[in-house]
Amino acid sequence: MMKDDIEEILVSETQIREICIQLGAQITHDYQDKKPLLIGLLKGCIPFMSDLVKHIDLYVDMEYLSVSSYHGGIASTGDVKITKDSDISLKNRDILIIEDIVDTANTITTMLEVFKNRGANSVKVVTLLDKPGGRLKPYTPDYIGTTIPNQFVVGYGLDYNELYRNLPYVGILKKAVYSNKES
Repeated sequence: MMKDDIEEILVSETQIREICIQLGAQITHDYQDKKPLLIGLLKGCIPFMSDLVKHIDLYVDMEYLSVSSYHGGIASTGDVKITKDSDISLKNRDILIIEDIVDTANTITTMLEVFKNRGANSVKVVTLLDKPGGRLKPYTPDYIGTTIPNQFVVGYGLDYNELYRNLPYVGILKKAVYSNKES
């Protein structure tokens, strides 16, 4: 069973629900006179974005990009790849990037530059999880669900080798699961 691979649950289903309600209300307030373009960074954003948008009481457009800097391991490679780009023009749009986690900040800082270069009016980031202990670049998200320690986490969209995304909570993956495979 997947739960047997989890050392500790960091963010429970109940906490995630409360975070989505709180962030949704704040975004609704902050964007009340705008029609933001919500851009989810695949694949990890799917559960969070799906739950968050239920609590944003605004007209919004939604888009997804496939962006990765992990490429199957437990640490960012630093090489950000866009494998599915936007079909919607970003020019003069107020963009809200939806992220499952901001860790090294390599991906998010790269995407901020890309969107600004494409003429976005504004670009902000909402993340379920902020892991400042993993930063390789200085960055602080605009909207943060919760801050976590510098541990390798899975669940609620976050994966290890494409597994564990379907856990309904976020937990620390036991080192025994990946230690022999990463050496």
